[in-house]
Amino acid sequence: MSDVIRLVAVRDAPLSVDEVFDAVGDPAAGGTAVFVGTVRDHDHARAVSRLSYSAHPTVERELRAVMEKVAADFPVKALAAVHRVGDLEIGDLAVVVAASCAHRGEAFDACRRLIDDLKAQVPIWKHQTFADGGDEWVGAC
Repeated sequence: MSDVIRLVAVRDAPLSVDEVFDAVGDPAAGGTAVFVGTVRDHDHARAVSRLSYSAHPTVERELRAVMEKVAADFPVKALAAVHRVGDLEIGDLAVVVAASCAHRGEAFDACRRLIDDLKAQVPIWKHQTFADGGDEWVGAC
């Protein structure tokens, strides 16, 4: 199963969609789904000026565990996931995940499960700063 998990990373440098897409390339894959999460300029009707992500030291181990479960539940050829930590600006890439499978429906389903489970289970926290001077912490799990 670990041979289908091609890229697992949490880093403080800008993310690359091409890196994640390339990681899941497989000659047996007829469908590849990629999800890109970006920093938006609002949350709950409040203007966001910037945000910062932080992570627990076990973050990559927890991310790999999520990916192993997706690989067990879906007929994936390859999976990749990269999340950013540190200070991000509006429009920056915060997370990029991808799944390749023999068929597009499976790829869509596996990619959606990967991002949903990452957000629910991987110990990454977001600190948002609002344009009005307020701020809040949002836990990914």
